[in-house]
Amino acid sequence: MQHLTDRRKVLLAAGVAAAAMMTGPAAAQSTDIRGTVEFEGGAEIPKGQIAIYLEDSAAQNGTQNRTAEARVKSDGGSRTIDFSLPLPETAVANPTMQIVARLERADDGWLLARGSADFTAGAPAQITLYTVMY
Repeated sequence: MQHLTDRRKVLLAAGVAAAAMMTGPAAAQSTDIRGTVEFEGGAEIPKGQIAIYLEDSAAQNGTQNRTAEARVKSDGGSRTIDFSLPLPETAVANPTMQIVARLERADDGWLLARGSADFTAGAPAQITLYTVMY
């Protein structure tokens, strides 16, 4: 004889599956550093490549100085550009951690502008790029 499935068991299983689906993507999203990059004075960001990375200014070793790099293209017509940077598992929030953005010319990698913001876990970063003077 076949047993009918208890309605409570079906509802409980559906609830557990729904909870698992909701926490999976939410957990993945919390591992990213999100923010925006803008140019000084609210001007359009020049055309080029923006390298964004997490940097510990107190690190003595050059390999520990930069972690988690992302690159975003600027078409030369946007006033702000959103970015997402993967947060490394080894990163620990401390007062010396910064998110750095470098705007480089697409043709030859020449540095055009640079900006940074303090890293605060869970908070969006806003970075203003300032023209580099040579």
